[in-house]
Amino acid sequence: MGDFISRGFSGRRRPPQEVERRLPPGQHLEAGFPVLTAGPTPQVPTAGWTLTVDGAVGRTRSWSWEQFQALPFEDVPCDIHCVTKWSKLGTRFRGVSLDTLLAAAEPRGSHLLARCHGGYTTNLPLADVTGGRAWIATEHEGEPLSPDHGGPARLLVPHLYFWKSAKWIAGLRVLDGDEPGFWESNGYHMRGDPWREERYWND
Repeated sequence: MGDFISRGFSGRRRPPQEVERRLPPGQHLEAGFPVLTAGPTPQVPTAGWTLTVDGAVGRTRSWSWEQFQALPFEDVPCDIHCVTKWSKLGTRFRGVSLDTLLAAAEPRGSHLLARCHGGYTTNLPLADVTGGRAWIATEHEGEPLSPDHGGPARLLVPHLYFWKSAKWIAGLRVLDGDEPGFWESNGYHMRGDPWREERYWND
């Protein structure tokens, strides 16, 4: 038989050990950037784009695209993990930290509901989007985000499954308690930690 290996017999080839350590359980390495959407892709012109932080806050804040561009941006090198079991390692986004946006609004609650163009929502504990853990991203690999990948701006929370990094972000509502978003109301986990395989309600 020599060195012949049947793919059907051996299954997926294991990645190098240093890569495998960065893959959460049940994930496989993806070189590309798959596009997954629950509905049509919204076309959101930057001329009319705004981002609003409201709800349980000291003051509601809203930024136009021009005002948002004047905020401090950060490069965000990260790994991302999709609940459909692919992971993309060593990718790079650029955006504004939620710490900056929330500080301006003075949150009084414990959770966020991210609201998006097209009607999508997702819930997040404030603890998961503060302390340098979440951004509103407008670039990927040095280029503006395409509409397919959430452009002109998306939420980026790389330590959680990627459905939490909501595309086409329009607003962040601060809540007094947890409230399920779109996928969470349809069986997905309320938090979505890939290292704990928190994919569905019972995980």
